Amino acid sequence: MNTAMTQPAAAAAMPGHAMPASRVLRAYAMEAKYETLRMLRAPAFAGPFLLLPVVLYLLFAVLLFGADIGKDPRGALLTFMGFSVLGVMGPGLFGFGISVAMEREQGLLKLKRALPMPAAASLVAKLLMSMVFVAIVMASMAAAAPFGHLRLTATQLLSLTFVNVLGALPFCAMGFLVGCVSSGKAAPAFVNLFYLPMIYLSAILLPLPKSLQWIALLSPAFHLDQLGLAAMGEASHGSPAIHVLVLAGVTIVFTALAQYRLARIG
Repeated sequence: MNTAMTQPAAAAAMPGHAMPASRVLRAYAMEAKYETLRMLRAPAFAGPFLLLPVVLYLLFAVLLFGADIGKDPRGALLTFMGFSVLGVMGPGLFGFGISVAMEREQGLLKLKRALPMPAAASLVAKLLMSMVFVAIVMASMAAAAPFGHLRLTATQLLSLTFVNVLGALPFCAMGFLVGCVSSGKAAPAFVNLFYLPMIYLSAILLPLPKSLQWIALLSPAFHLDQLGLAAMGEASHGSPAIHVLVLAGVTIVFTALAQYRLARIG
């Protein structure tokens, strides 16, 4: 290790030698850059999570139900919102859940802790990678919106994109916890236990029966959907402050549980 490390890197790794702020920021930036490139170059990850939301939106809002949605502006908006939130959920849940589980299993997280780099750089890089994926999804959804009989202003689209990019946080936290409690092979199944029921039970794509509508209030996807509507100045259920509190609470609780688990078992 001593021969592989440069003198400045070795000095920074020694106790009492703090790394300069510029090098800390550069370490975070480089880790985020290469984590994003790594996931963009993984067809099994980038393909479904970048293309699936807009492809499904075009299938349902244009090809299958375009005539009906064209007569229902509110239905067109809710359909767009539902598939947008679907695009937010995937990168955080699967990107964090499977990557962290695999890196834990292979010992890569322990190796990175031993390197002269900020301890949180690897996790922050995954978080930023998820946000980049959400921004790309929102760009594709914005381009497809006119085909779904939806006319949104630039301000509305920017507000929704801002909310959805930050809205990746609770799903990253949930994926982080899954990655800390499951093995690499089991992680996809555990993530799907969150992902698939949440798509239906949050009522972002299909309305729930009246007797089950209370379940949607437990889902971060529902609160993100409603917060996005509020950010665009459209009618929504509940208070935006409550939606923010729920999303922040989910992020804090799941992150704390994941960190506790990671500190105990590595």
